Amino acid sequence: MITTEKALEIILNHTEDLGIEEINFKDSLGMVLKEDILADRDFPPFHRASMDGIAITTDAFNSGKRAFKIEGVQAAGSEQLSLKDPENCIEVMTGAMAPVNSDAVIPYELVEITEGIARVSINDIQYFQNIHRKGLDRKEKDLLIAKNTVISAAEIGVLTTVGKTTVKVARNPKVMIISTGDELVEVDQKPEAYQIRRSNVHTLVALLERIKIDADSIHIADDKPLLKQKIKAILENYDVLLFSGAVSKGKFDFLPEVLEELGVEKLFHKVRQRPGKPFWFGKKDSTTIFAFPGNPVSTFVSCMKYFYPWVKKSAGIGFENNDFAILAKSFTFKPDLTYFLQVKLENKNGQILAHPVAGHGSGDLANLVDNDAFLELPRGNTLFNQGEVFPLIRYRGN
Repeated sequence: MITTEKALEIILNHTEDLGIEEINFKDSLGMVLKEDILADRDFPPFHRASMDGIAITTDAFNSGKRAFKIEGVQAAGSEQLSLKDPENCIEVMTGAMAPVNSDAVIPYELVEITEGIARVSINDIQYFQNIHRKGLDRKEKDLLIAKNTVISAAEIGVLTTVGKTTVKVARNPKVMIISTGDELVEVDQKPEAYQIRRSNVHTLVALLERIKIDADSIHIADDKPLLKQKIKAILENYDVLLFSGAVSKGKFDFLPEVLEELGVEKLFHKVRQRPGKPFWFGKKDSTTIFAFPGNPVSTFVSCMKYFYPWVKKSAGIGFENNDFAILAKSFTFKPDLTYFLQVKLENKNGQILAHPVAGHGSGDLANLVDNDAFLELPRGNTLFNQGEVFPLIRYRGN
């Protein structure tokens, strides 16, 4: 049995470069960018009025001019006008090009317009006031978004601004989620007294959708020849297999020996953690296998603790967990195992407090609904004191 630290190290040493694909920018939210995005022109591309008002010359204003004849109107999206007489003005709208020969905009709130004359009552104005200078934000060819950035709504805005209709991103793994067990029935079926509905697979599907991966899923009965036949075909067509169940010591837990017979290299089996101790991990060629224990909380936390970082590193981005919380109440855990404590989070005066709501073991799926995250308590201690800070794995909120 290995530690959680060693398990994560082995997993991260067996990531895969899954290549690059080019997709429509509309589908790129949450994906990892695989090209540098450069400015295709200056930002902004012209001297732009930042307020509705009148465009004037500061020379005229500084010479004492306070009444300006209106020559025309410069609308946003229209060709640039020129101020013919520096003693005059042009009405200008927010986002419009500042008229040629103008060098300041006075907002309408400070202007009174009567019979084509704009009068102002202010006594001070700055050169280029209320004009957003061309190229002030970025110059043409400047780097706007660096490769390996996770695309958010902010990046979408920049992509569209530079006309990137398609964008190169890290290809997500092709994933098959596999459940086993004769006790499982489909969601729309009424289970017998000795059966339960097939929930783990759908939980895993949702956890993967959270990181922009659309996974396939299948259920295979507890029949060794059938398992071997089905898994053999799946191994040849997927980058990752995620199993839920059949990795413990039960008489029908055939998965470890089936994988061995199919030539999958076992990299570890069993981790010093609760929940999720029977976790099995292996590899065959370029296919990676995560075999999580069948209890729902074990599957849930193991996916986030181990599969999420594998995906991030495979995509070429940081995988470190920099999220922490303060234990709000002292907690005791005696086994020499890393413990993933279910917690309810509270933001109090800018500090994240984690309130323990331990539940009734790894089979208590309903307890996940009452919580927000897992607090990772290190092995080697039995008492965890109120006020101590520990790593946090959130599954709700930011």
